[in-house]
Amino acid sequence: MTSVYLALGYLLLCVATVGLLLFLRARARQDRAPFPDNTRLLRGPGESHRQRLAALDDQALNVALLLLGLPAVGYGALLYLAARLAPGYPISSTLLLWFGLAGLLFAFWHGARRLVAIIDRRRNTRLGHFGERVVAEHLEPLKAAGYHVFHDLPAGEASDGSASTIDHVVVGPAGVFAIETKTRRKGRARVGFMAHEIIYDGDALAYPWGEDRHGLDQAHRQAEWLARHLANQTGRAVPVHALLVFPGWSILRKGRGPVHVLSPRELPDAIQKPTSTPVGLPGQPLTPADLDLVLRELDARCRDVEL
Repeated sequence: MTSVYLALGYLLLCVATVGLLLFLRARARQDRAPFPDNTRLLRGPGESHRQRLAALDDQALNVALLLLGLPAVGYGALLYLAARLAPGYPISSTLLLWFGLAGLLFAFWHGARRLVAIIDRRRNTRLGHFGERVVAEHLEPLKAAGYHVFHDLPAGEASDGSASTIDHVVVGPAGVFAIETKTRRKGRARVGFMAHEIIYDGDALAYPWGEDRHGLDQAHRQAEWLARHLANQTGRAVPVHALLVFPGWSILRKGRGPVHVLSPRELPDAIQKPTSTPVGLPGQPLTPADLDLVLRELDARCRDVEL
């Protein structure tokens, strides 16, 4: 009977913990905010990453609570079956307990694997969020030079059907710039390569561990989308420069391509004195009226953050 009481006590503790968490969450949602219901803020750096982090936190909490309560529920069910059902069946209570324990361990192992996967995704998402914050800080001085900076601009759907965003958009006297940020961890360097350096030849990226086009095609597609979108909204061609930024890396450029690859510290000069070729239809320099239309459109598109 002692084991039964222990199982019941553990189960009651789990139920009380879950109930307390649900109560606190419901109470937080009922708090009256001092803002009007229609208040919408501009998206901050890494807003999509922030939302993913919140969703991953909820998933991790749900799985952790499931793992917390699973032993008590499973053990209590096994004790009940062993005491009530096993005597009437050709299977012994001991064998029933072993089978139940095996199923319980499998369920626990599956839940633990899911929790580890969520933690890994959260770790990668947090790294991406931090990288976008780094880039945003390097863009901040441009505001004093008459530039406007928008973050996490919604840009329709990606190729996999998920929501696509442009990490940063800068608008100012030198034009419009679509900035894609890629935060990559450093790996073991090959012979002849620097561990902190990415080489760009105008077509592909050479990392210390290998070559690929990670981010190049995405940055170009997003700049094309932004050029089309602004042209549709303003009624005139709006060329957009495609920039790809790698926080924490040094970039060695050995060629030029449709996407300008650089490090965050190079951003202010690259935007105020652009050398890249913009995508989209060629057009005349934007007039103050054109800039005002572009800024109004981007502000409306990015102003969707609710409490």
